[in-house]
Amino acid sequence: MSDRLDGQVAVVTGGGRGIGRLIAHELANAGARVALTGRTRDQVEAAADEIGGFGIVGDVSVPDDVARLVSETESKLGPIDLLVNNAGIAGHQEPFEAESPDEWWSVFEVNVRGAYLCCRAVAPGMLARGGGRIVNVGSGASYIPLNGLPALGTAYGASKAALGRFTETLAAELAPRGVFPFLISPGLVKTDMAGPVFPDDSPWTPPELAPRLVRVLASGRADALAGRYIHAEHDDIEALIARADEIAADDLNAIRLRR
Repeated sequence: MSDRLDGQVAVVTGGGRGIGRLIAHELANAGARVALTGRTRDQVEAAADEIGGFGIVGDVSVPDDVARLVSETESKLGPIDLLVNNAGIAGHQEPFEAESPDEWWSVFEVNVRGAYLCCRAVAPGMLARGGGRIVNVGSGASYIPLNGLPALGTAYGASKAALGRFTETLAAELAPRGVFPFLISPGLVKTDMAGPVFPDDSPWTPPELAPRLVRVLASGRADALAGRYIHAEHDDIEALIARADEIAADDLNAIRLRR
């Protein structure tokens, strides 16, 4: 892959493990200076050491932690060009009637409010500098029925649906001003979150696909697709870039009610 990101500063939330860790590696290999954050110190520090990056322990659902993430990143690495909102949690492994309202809401606190807080923290600087990109990591759970998988709970799919709609409306506001938000699905990757929930013989997505997609989006070549839903496995990003005018005109790669 030829997309180089030399000179870019990237922030990856939930970067201590799983998909976030792989995204941080991909961006660093492309030449970006990467800051990553997560709630588990050992994971964050190990992931940062692997790529020569900057690790910050924090919780994206806590405004003070997000403010510290942005200020420390910009102090150490420079202005942020790319934000990857990857941090997310699944529901609790309990029947709906046994799940407490606080447990249910905590999924929204991380998956939706966390992404919102991070966007809110970086967008003003991006707008002032005339450019930037945001990648929100969604999920097929936002539109695919998950019957028989109570371990994800009722909050997870709902939270990812909210994140998708937030991304689309955010793109409508920011893209005309040079800041391009994207929504991606990494597919069904066998991570610590998904592995225990889905059967071993599930159609697992190769884990390298989402990081490669994020790298292309960070390059700027796909800016015309801002706000669109892009699947790391089932969408050919190069084909989408070539068809960007058609996709916009026909309102494709969007979650819509069709009648």
